[in-house]
Amino acid sequence: MGAVVADDGPSGIKAPDGGWGWAVLFGCFIITGFSYAFPKAVSVFFKELIREFGIGYSDTAWISSILLAMLYGTGPLCSVCVNRFGCRPVMLVGGLFASMGMVIASFCTSIVQIYLTAGVITGLGLALNFQPSLIMLNRYFDKRRPLANGLSAAGSPVFLCALSPLGQILQHEYGWRGGFLILGGMLLNCCVCGALMRPLEPPKKSEATKEVIEKKAKKKLLDFSVFKDGGFVIYTLAASIMVLGLFVPPVFVVSYAKDLKYQDTKAAFLLTILGFIDIFARPICGMIAGLKWVRPRCVYLFSFAMIFNGFTDLMGSMSVDYGGLVVFCIFFGISYGMVGALQFEVLMAIVGTQKFSSAIGLVLLAEAMAVLIGPPSAGKLLDATGKYMFVFIIAGIEVTTSALVLALGNFFCIKKKPEEPHTKEEAAEREELNKLEDKAPEDAKVDSIEVEQFLKDEPEKNGEVVTNPETCV
Repeated sequence: MGAVVADDGPSGIKAPDGGWGWAVLFGCFIITGFSYAFPKAVSVFFKELIREFGIGYSDTAWISSILLAMLYGTGPLCSVCVNRFGCRPVMLVGGLFASMGMVIASFCTSIVQIYLTAGVITGLGLALNFQPSLIMLNRYFDKRRPLANGLSAAGSPVFLCALSPLGQILQHEYGWRGGFLILGGMLLNCCVCGALMRPLEPPKKSEATKEVIEKKAKKKLLDFSVFKDGGFVIYTLAASIMVLGLFVPPVFVVSYAKDLKYQDTKAAFLLTILGFIDIFARPICGMIAGLKWVRPRCVYLFSFAMIFNGFTDLMGSMSVDYGGLVVFCIFFGISYGMVGALQFEVLMAIVGTQKFSSAIGLVLLAEAMAVLIGPPSAGKLLDATGKYMFVFIIAGIEVTTSALVLALGNFFCIKKKPEEPHTKEEAAEREELNKLEDKAPEDAKVDSIEVEQFLKDEPEKNGEVVTNPETCV
């Protein structure tokens, strides 16, 4: 079940683009929903925690911050676990961790204990589910991958719209302890999603040939060679700048409305509008990204989505009434959904299937640092100026800058180059395989195309070696 070779998505396996892949997509939808919506959903329990432990709001806010930090910051650890044990075992353990953290938190007697349980343990469990689910989605879908990414990303706004009111009901009926206990039970569904992540079976080969191929197929636990790919470096830099400002407007838009003297319920409704638009924006953007003409240029569509998002922030900074904030939330929901649907699709296209498990872990680690800096620094700016306009302007500038870094970096810095000659090790393995084929019976010979795919690593993507216009940027 967890063998590295069977679960590593070797080159010889063609993505089915359907079949069991739809079950994988369903599991990824649920995992994405829990991962992104859960840190926000637990905020409905903060008032009871403040009353129970006699603490301030800033103390309770650390629960969500720790959850997000664990989700992003443990990326390399998740990559190592996936490359060592496979996606399914890692997700099953992660589901148990996520559930166990919330269940233990329901018996805690101090806020520090909740940090360690609901924050660290549950956050680690969600991280061990989120990253492997994206890796499996990448293995099961190729031609339909943009649509699959858009549909799975829609889990975030759907679960946010569902978990927040559910949390309020649980708090009202059972208190924060009963709510945590029930949410912990719900997180066991992550184990069900992990069970859906069935590894793709490699093609059958003769035993002698299989030994050579397995020797080549085994990979490093964390592949730092992705940094040799200029496209990956540019993407990581752009994504790190983007998340500095991307999450700021949703955090402050409700407070912005309250500052304009609107009722709490009316102000909170702005997030409902944003989430509702986001639900439809993500799958629609995934469908557009999968079009034949658009997909080879997906990186530029992603850049446009970021520019659109940054421009929306700049326009939102000039809102002076509730109607202006509603218009802002509509357009922000569209642009935010586009970014959410495309961010991992573009990364998959840049690094390819073989290196994606390591690449996503390194990208999430870089983003974790920016996520921890972004909202707090925006809060300090708000304290210093007392005006939300400057917060939205800075966020817009940061997201727009990231779009320019990605688009201009790809256009000017990434050049097509001929495929590099094979290394001595590859040549030796080729010769060894040829000898084995000569000795093996006719029916045991491996297809030369398949052997070629196993002998060389997947070529660098993002315009450096364009081998397939549908999967390369």
